[in-house]
Amino acid sequence: MRRLELDPRLVGMLVALALIWVGFDLLSGGAFLTPRNLWNLSVQTASIGIMACGMVLVIVTRNIDLSVGAILGFVGMVVGVLQARWLPEIIGLEHPATAFIAVACGIALGGAIGLFQGTLVAFLGIPSFIVTLGGLLVWRGGAWWVTQGQTVAPMDGRFRMLGGGILGAVGATASWILAGLGCAAIILAMLLARRRRLSFGFPARPAWAQGVVMGLSCAAVLGAVAVANAYPIPVGVARRMAEAQGLTWPEGGLFIPHGLALPVIVAIGVGIGMTVLATRTRFGRYVFAIGGNPEAAELSGVNTRRTVALVFGLMGALAGLSACIATARLNAATNAAGTLDELYVIAAAVIGGTSLAGGLGTVAGAMLGALVMQSLQSGMVLLGVDTPLQNIVVGLVLVFAVWLDGAWRRRLA
Repeated sequence: MRRLELDPRLVGMLVALALIWVGFDLLSGGAFLTPRNLWNLSVQTASIGIMACGMVLVIVTRNIDLSVGAILGFVGMVVGVLQARWLPEIIGLEHPATAFIAVACGIALGGAIGLFQGTLVAFLGIPSFIVTLGGLLVWRGGAWWVTQGQTVAPMDGRFRMLGGGILGAVGATASWILAGLGCAAIILAMLLARRRRLSFGFPARPAWAQGVVMGLSCAAVLGAVAVANAYPIPVGVARRMAEAQGLTWPEGGLFIPHGLALPVIVAIGVGIGMTVLATRTRFGRYVFAIGGNPEAAELSGVNTRRTVALVFGLMGALAGLSACIATARLNAATNAAGTLDELYVIAAAVIGGTSLAGGLGTVAGAMLGALVMQSLQSGMVLLGVDTPLQNIVVGLVLVFAVWLDGAWRRRLA
């Protein structure tokens, strides 16, 4: 393990995730580890995973954001009204630009809300707990106020693709192409990192260990795509698609794979982008410096107030993007959307190794934590567990994760 240089906490999460999957599969009679359920699980994890990426940076700066679920609900309602009521009167129904305008407005609105809250925290000195707790109440009430509690549906056809489903998947061929590009990017990134470390005289993994890590990473990518391609489009839909294209329906039917879902691709893209931002940019170094020692960071010339405000703005923008995905997936905007999502997002970040004391956390760990949390919820739903008991389990997991974080930090000290 030392030669492989793998994070023990990350490995522990992977083992825990495997145990959760196997356990739920045994309890459900083999219904959990099926291509269909795993594909749906990936789609359900997308919005939480995206917000968890931003929550990592918020917590790293020794802050918290309790309003992300309410922001998701408010932005989702505004985006729904925008494309169902306002834009049709201006540019008409099902206009090609409707989806783009809706997503852009959702991200911008979420970013503006986050930046406003971050400004209150950074420049007025109000604790982030109080600001975002107030935001939770304000934006949850605002979601109801937009339509007086009415559900808005349906959404634009192109916009619905962002939520996954049959039309929101890229198919087998495109999925394998993306898998190939992903494996190539992984290998290239690891080789460049190894070369950079050697050029500065730093120790690097042995060649065999580097090969093992590359192989495991590429195997995970290829395995995920294989599972996505093993989930076929329903027979009735496939038949209608064949008839629409003038194809003869064969006796055995057609096996048309879904492939990767668009929200999953978006979430992976956000994860990669946030990882680069956190580890390869000056802004990311400032964020971790603030979390490690705010006073030292300020004395070193870091504009801590602006950085903290921008972190909250980024969190809000990601919540706006998640709102678009959640609204597209439901094909409706409801004022209850995002309820308790803040719990899942914070839990995902903490379970993923982000320390509530600040200064420590990874985007990859947070996304894996989101998958763990969503796996727990999906498995309990599959077993018919009541919602109150689901909340109890999630709360216990969150408390355990915080205790584990404290124990880990004491051990390192």
